[in-house]
Amino acid sequence: MTRRAAEIRLDALLRTACDVIVERGLANTRTADVAEAAGVSQALVFYHFATKDRLLAQAFAYAAEQDLARLDAVMRSPAPPLAKLRRMLRLYAPAGRSTSWSMWIDGWSESLRTPELEKVSRRLDLRWRQDLATVISEGVADGTFDCADPAGAAWRINAVMDGLAVQLAVHERVLTRRQIGEWIRLVAARELGLEPHQLD
Repeated sequence: MTRRAAEIRLDALLRTACDVIVERGLANTRTADVAEAAGVSQALVFYHFATKDRLLAQAFAYAAEQDLARLDAVMRSPAPPLAKLRRMLRLYAPAGRSTSWSMWIDGWSESLRTPELEKVSRRLDLRWRQDLATVISEGVADGTFDCADPAGAAWRINAVMDGLAVQLAVHERVLTRRQIGEWIRLVAARELGLEPHQLD
């Protein structure tokens, strides 16, 4: 197998693993399930991942990196801090029963028992907070935001979004996406000395 063929096969295996995980959950996904869904031998799955825990951690990272690629695009843009913040809130905020949020929630839960997954989850999770803190700091520097603690504000805003995302993903119809959007804007505005309508 050429290196390029191996990379393509690895990418296909990770995509398939994500599909299986969304359907079965991290705890109930077996390497045999991924092999069967991908139409390959279980030996090939172990060739690429060595252990089930590594397969799950890398599949989780693969799914999360798709979200982070969109975040990177926001961070690289020349937009001012307020525009970047608006985009980040829309990007991170839950939108219905999304596959992405199901994967994150499942990943957090399984991280309590799987050290390898916990390391990946923590690294990816912290990226959001660090980038949000960076945008807040840029906004404070140019006078757009009034915030004495950008890092703390980023954690608090993120915590509200995470909690609301869990409610929307797990308890359908308890809250509407509109309510969630309003509350996220309200919390972010209070943290940054803005009016909520400025984040619409």
